[in-house]
Amino acid sequence: MRIITGTARGCRLKTPKGETTRPTADRIKESLFNILGRRVEEAHVLDLFAGTGALGLEALSRGASSALFVDERTASLIEENAVKARLFDRAEIVRGDALRVLRRLGTLERSFDLIFCDPPYRRGLWEKALSSVDREGLLSPDGCMIVEHGTEEEELPTLENLHCVREETYGRTTRLRFFSRNVQEVKP
Repeated sequence: MRIITGTARGCRLKTPKGETTRPTADRIKESLFNILGRRVEEAHVLDLFAGTGALGLEALSRGASSALFVDERTASLIEENAVKARLFDRAEIVRGDALRVLRRLGTLERSFDLIFCDPPYRRGLWEKALSSVDREGLLSPDGCMIVEHGTEEEELPTLENLHCVREETYGRTTRLRFFSRNVQEVKP
C-alpha cells in the first residue's frame, strides 16, 4: 500500500496486522482519484473508518487543505503514516466510533468537501454513516461523498439531501458510490 501521486508520492504506508482492516486496493484508489480530479485540491476531507488513512493521506498528498481521520482502532497507525508521509501538519485524527463522531461533527456544524466512507463490508455501517451525513448536513453544497462497499450490498437508505450520482464496480467484490447534494454526475 502506497501513496500514488502528489507530494508524498511513493510513500509506503504501514498496514495493521490481521484481517480486521481491509485497505482500498491501489487500483481502486487510483481510479477513484482520477474520477475526482481537481476536486481534491484545497478540499476539506473527512475519512471515515479510515483504517490506514490511505484515502485521506492520498487526498492531502494531492493538495487537499485538511483531512479529519476517524477510526476506533487504528488512530495511532494513521498518525504514524501521516508523519511518515510528511502530511501530519494538515491531519486531524480522532479515535472513536465513526457514527458517534458524525453526530458530534453535526452538533459542531462542520462540513466537508470530500467524505470517504470505507467501513467493513456487510455490517450495515455504510448505510448508517450515509444516513447520518445526510441528516447532519456534513457535506458542503458542492461536495462529494464516496462510499465503498460490497457489490452484494444493493439497497440505498432513504435520503433527504444526498443523491447517488455515480456508481463504479470493481471486480466481483467492490462498488464505489458517489453522492452529492446536487443531482449531477461527478466530473473532474
